[in-house]
Amino acid sequence: MLSIGNRRFVGSKQKLADWIIKAINTNCKGNSFFEVFAGTSIISFKLAVQMKYLIINDTLQSNKVIYEAFYGKGRKSQKILSYYKEQFNSISQRNILKGWFTKNYGGKYFGIKDCSVIETIRNLLENEKFQITKKEYRILLASLIYSMDKIANTVGHFDAYIQKTPVDNQFYFDLIQPLDLQDVKVDIYCCDANVLAKKIKTDIVYIDPPYNSRQYCQFYHIYETLVKWDNPEIFGTALKRKGEVLSDYCRTRAPMIFNDLIEKLDCNYLVISYNNNYNSKSKSSRNKIQLSEIKRILSKYGKVKTISKSHKAFNAGKTDLPNHKEFLFILKKRLK
Repeated sequence: MLSIGNRRFVGSKQKLADWIIKAINTNCKGNSFFEVFAGTSIISFKLAVQMKYLIINDTLQSNKVIYEAFYGKGRKSQKILSYYKEQFNSISQRNILKGWFTKNYGGKYFGIKDCSVIETIRNLLENEKFQITKKEYRILLASLIYSMDKIANTVGHFDAYIQKTPVDNQFYFDLIQPLDLQDVKVDIYCCDANVLAKKIKTDIVYIDPPYNSRQYCQFYHIYETLVKWDNPEIFGTALKRKGEVLSDYCRTRAPMIFNDLIEKLDCNYLVISYNNNYNSKSKSSRNKIQLSEIKRILSKYGKVKTISKSHKAFNAGKTDLPNHKEFLFILKKRLK
């Protein structure tokens, strides 16, 4: 079965998670935790059993489905989930669908036959979603995303596909392993962080916003389409859908937006991740918020503790980031 970390995702803290968790447990106290820009939500995943209240947020609909599958309450039958797994893995090539999804993405992001199987599974899920519980539907849909990720002809996102014919007949549908959080209250949001911040009160807040100009809604446009299943108008070589939720953290006004977020958050402790790739040769990889700006903004709200760790950053093979580091800023927030 697939765990929450078994997915490629730009900016994932999978390899840094234990270091971050240790820093949080050493410097912060509380039993409520808010992950503002959750991404893979690996930090929430590892902290969940320590908390009484968990709040997870991201602007991608595909990520929201994943969170609901892993953390959400609801009835599920392992027998039913296993039945669908068996059915999905026994789809005959004679019964596969070659519709909009395969015509656009087959032979590019996935092999044509694999893409047809994915499309067939997605249509079956859509047709049968009222025959199963909401929890089962979300687990199966999240499992499809995770299974697709294993064979996607990309470097880990859908900003482009690798310019070679993808290997075909590789798809295998596997199930994710949800967490059992019966004793933990969980709220899951798909909201603008700065709007949501005014509504949340919590002990610990973890912030890992996007820092450069690359928009996550376009990085993962295929998963957004898979979840919405709406056959959108697509454009460009990468066949992207129009970005519905473009983040201000990827624009020049990012420092102002970040300051607004910090001011609005009602919490005892702030933990902020930051990596220093603003010296990158790639313009799109350069940080919109400089290290000095982060420190200046945070220092208005408390004494900032800074720790760092050498870490090899994600890149698509074109950008060299020597001496790259991950920073954590930790502070006990005081009222202004």
